Amino acid sequence: MSNLKSKLKRKEITIGSWITLGDPAIAEIMAKSGFDWLVIDMEHSALSNNQAQEIIRIIDLCGITTLVRVMDHNSNAIKKFMDMGAHSVIIPRVNSKSDAEKVVKAVKYPPIGTRGVGLFRAHNYSLDLNTYQKWNQDKSIVIVQIEHIEAINNIKSILSVEGVDGYIIGPYDLSASMGYPGEFEHPEVKKVLNTLKEIIKNTKKPWGYHEVNPDPNSVINRINDGYRFIAFGVDFLFFSTICKDKISLVKQQIIQNTKCQ
Repeated sequence: MSNLKSKLKRKEITIGSWITLGDPAIAEIMAKSGFDWLVIDMEHSALSNNQAQEIIRIIDLCGITTLVRVMDHNSNAIKKFMDMGAHSVIIPRVNSKSDAEKVVKAVKYPPIGTRGVGLFRAHNYSLDLNTYQKWNQDKSIVIVQIEHIEAINNIKSILSVEGVDGYIIGPYDLSASMGYPGEFEHPEVKKVLNTLKEIIKNTKKPWGYHEVNPDPNSVINRINDGYRFIAFGVDFLFFSTICKDKISLVKQQIIQNTKCQ
């Protein structure tokens, strides 16, 4: 199993990315590209449960930590992906202390939590139940997503919940909840993000940020802001950005060559 949990405890910088496309080869390529962890996005993608299960298996076989961003706080969905072998879940729209407490309970077995016990891939198909149960209690990872102004207003109580291993900002939904979707330079949005910088400095657990635009400079800026759990880009954006940039360079060269003739 992964050592991401220990890295989170030490607030080490880790860089991951987001998977939304169903071809297992894409997951395998990304898993072999140097990321510390990969998130399978079940909220904003067309991925099926069967596709998610196959992608979890492939990433796991590559030795990379697998996380699943689930659709909501539904404990049955959380249980399903953990049983598939995900090392962690990222829970969207955690806006209150109660939300965070429910999430921790959904991931952990009794007596810590309320997760039902079933035998599947995570338990080595029943061959390793005791080992997995101990791993689940000690090393499974819970990341809550802070992506609404309500969560910012309740942040002190959310931070008090035991069993949460880290927090990650969803910048688009956060700005949208304020009425300025995607307007990260808007004064009100910048004010909230600056407030978060101060909160991060005084929080023992690591904070993350999803830098959707695959720009390395933006990632460095987030690290300088104090973020340590960085989601860098998303599969289709890496692909579309490279395609657009490379074909643009080719067409520019064609135009220059034509002018020289």
